[in-house]
Amino acid sequence: MSGFLAGLCVAILPLLAAGYWLGRRTARTQNLGGLGTPVEHATFQTLHTASLAAPPLRAGLTEETARKSARRLRTLLGTDALCLTDDTRVLAWDGLGAHHRAEVLQRLAGPLETGRGEAFRLGCDTPDCPLRWAVVAPLTVDDRVHGALVACAPRESAVLVRAAAEVARWVSVQLELADLDRSRTRLIEAEIKALRAQISPHFIFNSLAVIASFVRTDPERARELLLEFADFTRYSFRRHGDFTTLADELHAIDHYLALVRARFGDRLSVTLQIAPEVLTVTLPYLCLQPLVENAVKHGLEGKAGRCRIGITAQDAGAEALVVIEDDGAGMDPELLRRILAGEVSPSGGIGLSNVDDRLRQVYGDDHGLVIETAVGAGMKVTARLPKYQPGVHSAGGLARE
Repeated sequence: MSGFLAGLCVAILPLLAAGYWLGRRTARTQNLGGLGTPVEHATFQTLHTASLAAPPLRAGLTEETARKSARRLRTLLGTDALCLTDDTRVLAWDGLGAHHRAEVLQRLAGPLETGRGEAFRLGCDTPDCPLRWAVVAPLTVDDRVHGALVACAPRESAVLVRAAAEVARWVSVQLELADLDRSRTRLIEAEIKALRAQISPHFIFNSLAVIASFVRTDPERARELLLEFADFTRYSFRRHGDFTTLADELHAIDHYLALVRARFGDRLSVTLQIAPEVLTVTLPYLCLQPLVENAVKHGLEGKAGRCRIGITAQDAGAEALVVIEDDGAGMDPELLRRILAGEVSPSGGIGLSNVDDRLRQVYGDDHGLVIETAVGAGMKVTARLPKYQPGVHSAGGLARE
């Protein structure tokens, strides 16, 4: 969270400076309709314009995002023309003098290579073209130049050079945030693939062996289990969406437990208490199933005799409280801490640490798993799922902004 606040300050401070500068330049004694002083009015207008330019840039630097943000950025600078480029081409040109595209592109080699801004005179044979100077401000992410912001004006101006550099710096912050969003998505996808790899060999082998055992003695039972297996694997290996609903996740867990019951019979007892009002809560895909699988492993495979597993989902105001509890073999708390910290590899897969990491990435560190356990005392895992989180929506559902 502290890193986010620091990034937010870096993103906003240049714009506040630009707003203050605009306010000082345009200060008048006229009434501004109750919006405060001229400086405050200019600062408000600057921040409002920046807020409109930011969303496209958070998707990265493309022709579409450049086109959507170029006009807002030109308004911020108050220039006659502005263009955004990547390292090879002009992505968008807003304002006058679009015939200068080729000339501007030819002059980008130096700034793109060095990462330093540059101002140069424009050559033009068009009599009524007012553009005579251009200012190039590189756009950098992680010390690598991705493109440039180019502002064009009728005359050379040191103020424009400084203002263009500040706006380019703000654009670079937005592009860096977009890059972080993509990295987060890739990480979540990689972790889901790791979970799928964990599910594949052991569980699939045991499930097919159980189904095969019923083929001759009880063909109808074998057919039912085969359908359960197909539904569970279809959900587990689906290729769309990072998030799902609690109802869908519980449905997949039901398929999984049907296969486990077929294998262990009366040794497994499962109790569910689910509040209907939390069924629509969105959560990371394959988030609860690994916790149930962990309970089965430590409850049944870790000891002889019967095992009881409880799954509850309660309405807790702004959150859904999900608890998965077993009375199995439990675990040494210090070993569990080291597994979650990544200091040692778990013997039974990566379920707990994977889920804990993904919950923290999506909701913040205060929403990691809460695990209570001791050797011989079973395990209780609690997950707190916010009912609303920006950017979190199930596949096929309505996006929440």
